[in-house]
Amino acid sequence: MSHAETSTPAATSGDRPAAKLTLVTLTAMVVGSMVGAGVFSLPRRFAQETGVAGALIAWAIAGTGMLMLAFVFQTLAVRRPDLDAGVYAYAKAGFGEYLGFFSAFGYWASACVGNVTYWVLIMSTIGAIWPALGDGDTFLAVVLSSVGLWAFFLLIRRGVKEAAAINRIVTVAKVVPILVFVVLALFYLDTDVFVDNWGGADYAGSLFNQVRGTMLATVFVFLGVEGASVYSRHAKRREDVGRATILGFLSVFAVFASVTIVSYGIMPMAEIAELRQPSMAGVLEHAVGTWGKVFVSVGLIISVLGAYLAWTLMAAEVLFVAAKDKDMPRFLGRATSEDVPVPALLMTTMLSQVVLVVTMFSDDAFNFALDLTSALSLIPFLLAAGFAVKICFGRDRAETSGRSTRPELVVAVVATVYTAFLLYAAGLKFVLVSFILYAPATFLFAKARREQNRRLFSPREALICAVSVAGAVMGVIALAVGWIEL
Repeated sequence: MSHAETSTPAATSGDRPAAKLTLVTLTAMVVGSMVGAGVFSLPRRFAQETGVAGALIAWAIAGTGMLMLAFVFQTLAVRRPDLDAGVYAYAKAGFGEYLGFFSAFGYWASACVGNVTYWVLIMSTIGAIWPALGDGDTFLAVVLSSVGLWAFFLLIRRGVKEAAAINRIVTVAKVVPILVFVVLALFYLDTDVFVDNWGGADYAGSLFNQVRGTMLATVFVFLGVEGASVYSRHAKRREDVGRATILGFLSVFAVFASVTIVSYGIMPMAEIAELRQPSMAGVLEHAVGTWGKVFVSVGLIISVLGAYLAWTLMAAEVLFVAAKDKDMPRFLGRATSEDVPVPALLMTTMLSQVVLVVTMFSDDAFNFALDLTSALSLIPFLLAAGFAVKICFGRDRAETSGRSTRPELVVAVVATVYTAFLLYAAGLKFVLVSFILYAPATFLFAKARREQNRRLFSPREALICAVSVAGAVMGVIALAVGWIEL
């Protein structure tokens, strides 16, 4: 079978892509992209910030907010079936080409940085028995991670359909260890330890600060809820996009919350906060012995590899569709006869490689990359939710599905408020670092405009560009003086 690259662009909104995905496969892609590195790091991440009470409140807020976002993507998939690549397309339709470009780039960069956390966590897991790998950020760890990075590039290049089928199998395989962890933790749960952890340790601070401190962690584990909408052009039936989004979300929310809460009944909060990542392995080892750590570690490797596959597919898809819509340089809109956007896939792998090398110079590579991944995704989410509000008020002229209902308006507003709160919870630090990535990306936008012989910026776009550049300058200064540390 030939995988030679063609000069003719692959399927766009009006063409039929080579791969057609069913509801089951789309749902598996949502679950596969959500269940990755994040869930295995939850016990320590939460224990560093909050006790049981704060965790319950945080999950209630996160669950409600992310469910509203899931409903937003479901609504948009129905009301604007002409829009592909979800997050990016909604931002462009609602707020113009430049913010659409920002959304596409931010979502793509978020996926690339997130992919690095997967390799760091795999190497950290193996590092427990092979000290040369350290916490996943040593030279040897980076070399081995790089080998895996490019091996996946070659796998995905073989064809989207093959990669999606592998992801469906891996999704089933990786959920089992997580469910077993929850059941065993419930069996070994110590009510006295659980009660002692209720209000949080002395270092946790006020309940509000505890909840705020966990918000970025919840964002990271829920990234992927939009997975079906990102890959919408490959769906057999358009309505399956929304259904897969809701089914995927509901399938994992209870599991994520359970992993966090039951851990508080195994060990004191302060001890969980000091565990090596993946902390879920340390919690189970404390409960049942060494075999529990090994069991979770194997499950993590399977889980993370599956999530990496799903996120690499979605990241490349966003660049590809943005290029097809002429918001990225046209070379990113090329694909093989197997419908694989190889230039976009190559660029995705290259950015992940660069970030992987940077982890060698970071004091806490995993947590910083995790938080940056979450922060980068918030602007695309906020713009998508804002577009849903715009539709509900009848401000979108292309929407022809009839008047929006009051529940749809409530859902859109709640999703928008929730995402705005997440930006506040992230703090200025990660917003500025995000601008450091956003601002230089404008060169890609400028290249796309030159290819079309169009004016570089409208007055509004120039203002947005100026704000992003100012944010990037402030971020660089903050790094230089040590206020922001890698």
